[in-house]
Amino acid sequence: MPQMNVVIVGAGIAGLALAAALRRSGVDVVVYEQAPRLFEVGAGVQLAPNATRLLHRLGLAEQLRTVAVLPQTIEMRRWNDGELLRRTPLGESCRDRFGAPYYTLHRADLHACLLGLSPPEQIRLNARCIGVTQTADSAQLRFADAASVKADLVVGADGIRSVVRKHLAVDTPRYSGQTIYRGLVPADRVPHLVAEPAVRLWLGPDQHCVCYPVSSGQQVSFGATVPAVDWREESWTARGTVGDLASRYQGWHPDVTRLIGAVDVVSRWALHDRESLDRLSHGRVVLIGDAAHPMLPFQAQGANQAIEDAAVLARCLEAASRDGLPAALRRYEQIRLPRTSRIQAESRAGAGTLHLADGTAQRLRDVAAGTSSGLDRHQWLFEYDAEGAVTAPAVAVEDRTSGRS
Repeated sequence: MPQMNVVIVGAGIAGLALAAALRRSGVDVVVYEQAPRLFEVGAGVQLAPNATRLLHRLGLAEQLRTVAVLPQTIEMRRWNDGELLRRTPLGESCRDRFGAPYYTLHRADLHACLLGLSPPEQIRLNARCIGVTQTADSAQLRFADAASVKADLVVGADGIRSVVRKHLAVDTPRYSGQTIYRGLVPADRVPHLVAEPAVRLWLGPDQHCVCYPVSSGQQVSFGATVPAVDWREESWTARGTVGDLASRYQGWHPDVTRLIGAVDVVSRWALHDRESLDRLSHGRVVLIGDAAHPMLPFQAQGANQAIEDAAVLARCLEAASRDGLPAALRRYEQIRLPRTSRIQAESRAGAGTLHLADGTAQRLRDVAAGTSSGLDRHQWLFEYDAEGAVTAPAVAVEDRTSGRS
């Protein structure tokens, strides 16, 4: 294909995954990142087969096996007595069925794997984007230091507070009413949670806790939500207090209270998403990852969908020399909008399902959970091949919003 000059705003998981996919296709790409140094905040991340198969194609199979954990199950339990509500097999069963593994790992390890696929000279740090303009022939980024750069295509991979998104939509993040405490615990402090590697969830009124091993099994990552309608922090993330977290989980199952009691430091994040967009591109500007469709964490698909976006956009751009850039971006939208909008909606609905107060609705949920303990309920998510979707017959334009709410 003729040389296309692409610039990516944001060197997180979405931006680095796209940079690697574009480079594999021979596209000239530079990533601009506002941070003066690269690091990944947060704790753990769950990668399902729909994302790991794409990372393997980028050449990361061996590195992921080294730093990740292959959990054997997802266990869903009641908050106070630990009653098992659902047990979903993972491990070899998942890998054999979907052709790729389900991994848990530290976000920093995933970030480092992706970063290793990009030559250092193609990542520009301390470059804070403050705006985008475009003409028929190019798009231009403007930076806080008064510098600017032109490109054939600008990709906004700059997260939920995206500057690039402002070029497509006038909207603001939506606060969910929930905050989440995140932390890491050395595995030897919680041997009851690492004997069999698993993703474990405890569901209770208004909140839930999830944990799983990361860092080759050396640490346990956890996230514990609490309602906080009156969150007033200036930042979306702040240093949390272990004592405050412990007080919110008094009376929960001992596995949960022992986990919280073993942590030294926690961060506290306000959980936001945004409304689904009707489009993901405008002219020579396109969005991926959290800049396009920020999700609440209740489907554990945020990073997975960013990786899918990167794979689809890279494949669509391969056809730009034949079909033109506008057609390539329309194809990207047609493929991504129905799927990401559905997952956004289900992630938002998950807060209500996971946090039911004890009572009739909770009992009905628990009974339903027990009847859907296999991998069938995950098939539509896990079997999806994002790159294969690009070569599938094109959907009609009017179907772009199917499955949305």
